[in-house]
Amino acid sequence: MTRRKIPTFEELMEPTIQALRQLGGSASIDELVPQIVRATGLPQDIVDVPHGASGRTELEYRSAWARTYLRKAGLIENSERGVWALTPDGLKVRAVNGREIARAVARQLHLKRSPGRQSAETIDPAGPEPEAPWQDRLLAVLRSMDPVAFERLCQRLLRESGFIEVEVTKRTGDGGIDGHGTMRIGGLISFNVIFQSKRYKGNIGPDVVRDFRGAMVGRADKGLLITTGGFTLEARREATRDGAPPIDLIDGRLLAEKLKELKLGVRTTLVEHVDITDEWFGTI
Repeated sequence: MTRRKIPTFEELMEPTIQALRQLGGSASIDELVPQIVRATGLPQDIVDVPHGASGRTELEYRSAWARTYLRKAGLIENSERGVWALTPDGLKVRAVNGREIARAVARQLHLKRSPGRQSAETIDPAGPEPEAPWQDRLLAVLRSMDPVAFERLCQRLLRESGFIEVEVTKRTGDGGIDGHGTMRIGGLISFNVIFQSKRYKGNIGPDVVRDFRGAMVGRADKGLLITTGGFTLEARREATRDGAPPIDLIDGRLLAEKLKELKLGVRTTLVEHVDITDEWFGTI
């Protein structure tokens, strides 16, 4: 019943365009989805429905699908840093019909297919583009790690990211704090950070964020909550609530990308492409 109440990807296309307009023409995913929720007035129980064990909500999953179609339609674009923005065509359009866009994109991809074989670029008419398999495999490995080993991995991650004096200090009665470190900026300014790591499959709710904040008050300038799962939208709002010490959230998606960026247990291989210049041999 609940899943049927969540807007379809077609229904989310128009709110996505409008949300980008309201946010000045561009936005990160963490800004865009909450703006869609505010604009549509979706109740919290619908917003927090998880998408399996992916660490994302069903709304986030369908929103990703909506962005995929809008990008293929040339109305939005995304940068390497994950910022989505309206294209010149997207700025001009006043309203979009999600069903028409889905059909137009499907026709466009059908025309690209060569006779007798499937195009290299396809889109599933029943769901979003598949998630990157390497991220799924990596998160599965992280979730199977010993808890103490995962804490050491987070310690290494912070060190590689520029933190100094990083220690794992988890003790009984510490309020869930796993360790602390110092972030130094420009060699001059530094601030203390307390972190907590969680090997979750699902989404972390606001109660965990509030408990963590209570444990860090008076002990650090900032808090860092790292998980292999995700965060509900309510948890993200709680992390940046006005008047409360800020807490930075690193979900499974961002954790995987950071490990890849720092080459911690993740290697990338470039495929060499060789071109033969026939004309050159004719000049010998």
